[in-house]
Amino acid sequence: MNTIVEIIEDAFYINGEITYKGRYFNDKKIEGLLLNTRMVQGIFDDRNPETVNLWNYPDTGRWDAERNTREFLAAMPSWREHGILAFTINLQGGSPEGYSKAQPWHNSGIESDGTLNQDYLSRLKRIIDFADELGMVVILGYFYFGQDNRIDDEHAVIHAVDNITNWLFDNNYRNVIVEVNNECNVRYSHEILQPERVHELIEHVRSIKRDGRNYLVGTSYGGGRVPEENVVNTSDFILIHGNGVSDPNRIVQMVEQTREVKGFQPMPILFNEDDHFDFDKPFNNCVAAINEYASWGYFDPGENDYCHGYQSVPVQWQINTSRKKAFFNKIKQITGK
Repeated sequence: MNTIVEIIEDAFYINGEITYKGRYFNDKKIEGLLLNTRMVQGIFDDRNPETVNLWNYPDTGRWDAERNTREFLAAMPSWREHGILAFTINLQGGSPEGYSKAQPWHNSGIESDGTLNQDYLSRLKRIIDFADELGMVVILGYFYFGQDNRIDDEHAVIHAVDNITNWLFDNNYRNVIVEVNNECNVRYSHEILQPERVHELIEHVRSIKRDGRNYLVGTSYGGGRVPEENVVNTSDFILIHGNGVSDPNRIVQMVEQTREVKGFQPMPILFNEDDHFDFDKPFNNCVAAINEYASWGYFDPGENDYCHGYQSVPVQWQINTSRKKAFFNKIKQITGK
């Protein structure tokens, strides 16, 4: 165990030291933030034989889940070298097309009864272990809309939460924070994963303790949405998304409105998904969030073909496109790496 993440008031600490210690950018405080990127397909697979060929690698003509994770691992040091301290990865992935309404593929590390798939856990373990070595934090998402319907019922959802959280404890991970589900207000099949009741799962994760310790946990909403009071009052940190927000001033407004939600206490506000770029402009969504002392995370849905976005499968995990380079160079500039 090399990496321990903690929260003190509204700041992140790693191994007892505030992140980006002493760093300012454009006279705005950076220390305590957790700059991140959305890499949710790091353990992706497709267990539907009718759709698995959609993800074939162009050089081999077949899909390979192990290759995907190997290449993910190989790219991680370069992300860290540019100043990224965290990434989001999901047990049920994200849309492998960037954006999708229908999701016929079967990408879930959670079985129908809430037990866990050992192949997914094997790949996830390698990633969390290496993140621990690199001094990186893993934002681990449990459920994703379009795949949560593969879980039988609410009992199985809760059983899955128990199994995942206890697996984290079994491995003594201290570099993981939990995102119960990605965008709780978007098309979930189970009521307990929807906005009115998702706080019950947040509280459930927090209730699972060993040696007096529990995992830090929250949930996210769709782009532009400010969190509800029930989530604000039960979370350890607030996740919001900037997808579809074209005006950086709206990012500023979202952070301000989040801090005004009834019951809000000092805690980190963290964007871990935003598909707005413009990194060459002095004021963009990333800079807007940082100006308001909110962490920001890059979402690259892809541009059509292999070797483009970080969410479109098969993923090229290296920093290989002009858009990726612009993001990582901006983070390097902000963090002084």
